[in-house]
Amino acid sequence: MAIQRMDNVGIVVEDMEAAIAFFVELGMELEGRAEVEGAFADRCTGLDGVRCDIAMVRTPDGHSRLELAKYRSPAVIGAGPRNRPHNILGTHRVMFAVDDIEDTVARLRPHGAELVGEIARFEDSHLLCYLRGPEGIIVGLAEQLN
Repeated sequence: MAIQRMDNVGIVVEDMEAAIAFFVELGMELEGRAEVEGAFADRCTGLDGVRCDIAMVRTPDGHSRLELAKYRSPAVIGAGPRNRPHNILGTHRVMFAVDDIEDTVARLRPHGAELVGEIARFEDSHLLCYLRGPEGIIVGLAEQLN
């Protein structure tokens, strides 16, 4: 049996409103919000006393989603500095295709986005950049040329 699809990527955040605003400005749509708690949440996460607010945002085509989670309990554990370099082990970015990379970066700056490097051209096919968004998340942007 094969998997059906990738359903979502989960990201733990401290400031839910800032994270939602950032990803909505990027062009994602808020699909819904909920509070998760109870025995099933404890069993699934391997934690005790889970109380977590979640928000699901999806891409306009409806095929990709991010689940933003803010833990009320147990307390969030910091994973080190939020300005970690791109080559650290583990998940390091989420990449989005955009139609205008410069406009997208400009719209995200008021939401705290900072370029990690710079907008770079890959041959004649793409403009690419990485930027640091809320909670130090590295978000990749790719604009196809031609």
